[in-house]
Amino acid sequence: MVKKAETSGTVCPVARSTALIGDRWTILIMRELVAGCARFDDIQAQTDATPQLLTTRLKQMEADGLVVRRAYSERPLRYEYLLTDMGRAFYPVIFALRAWGETWCKTAEEPLAVHVFHRECGTEIGLDGICPSCKVLVARSDMESRPSPEWAEERRLRQEAHKARIAQRSQKPAAYS
Repeated sequence: MVKKAETSGTVCPVARSTALIGDRWTILIMRELVAGCARFDDIQAQTDATPQLLTTRLKQMEADGLVVRRAYSERPLRYEYLLTDMGRAFYPVIFALRAWGETWCKTAEEPLAVHVFHRECGTEIGLDGICPSCKVLVARSDMESRPSPEWAEERRLRQEAHKARIAQRSQKPAAYS
């Protein structure tokens, strides 16, 4: 599963992990998949990856066992990409990157991009994953994520821009007279 050529000669789990998930695009694709975004066009819109790059990464992720591809439309044939157990197990890494990014890559005045709540009690969970009310580390299955209005708007605008680019490419140039 792990690319042997890239990890031969080391028992380091970090080196082996980055052989699978070692670039920006794969991490952004994983972010979308973890968030429930499964269709190619939706993933492309939110990552701004080119179709070729996204196709290459998804094929490699499938070969590495992170995702499975499933047809959701016969005509035209279209696929969605679903996380495997291995892919779902990547969630803590996405959660950790979110916490690190919220802490170190923003100003204090900027709001959180995503608010995470403990389903059991409804309390917002801190960046450490601990419910301040229940004082427990909340499991992924007990979390509910809600994008901030700013993040929801950013995602909406990204989706609209993607649709506009597709529409523009599909228009045929006007005939010259």
